[in-house]
Amino acid sequence: MEDKIEQAYLYDFYGELLNEHQKRIYEDFVFHDLSLSEIADEEGISRQGVHDLIKRCTRTLEGFEEKLHLIEKFRKAKEMVEQIYSLTESFRQNHDETVMKEIERISGQILEEL
Repeated sequence: MEDKIEQAYLYDFYGELLNEHQKRIYEDFVFHDLSLSEIADEEGISRQGVHDLIKRCTRTLEGFEEKLHLIEKFRKAKEMVEQIYSLTESFRQNHDETVMKEIERISGQILEEL
């Protein structure tokens, strides 16, 4: 299951860099949860051909992530936004100015990384 989630992230960030044929097969496998056999029947190619294409696409997309780190940056920014959200709840309850300083620090860090 975790592989499918990772493949979905890779596709969301870099899928437009695949050709139409690759995109269609990758989408069928990752998002439509079709089996290799179902995709092979639909595309008129062998099951092994579908398997190989999905592996190649995944390696290609992983290569983009290794170079660009967009998913890594997204996850890091998301984590920091979640921290800010949690801190705002704390501030709402306690009105502690140190919480506001932490929110400012984290938001500044997000802005620097963008």
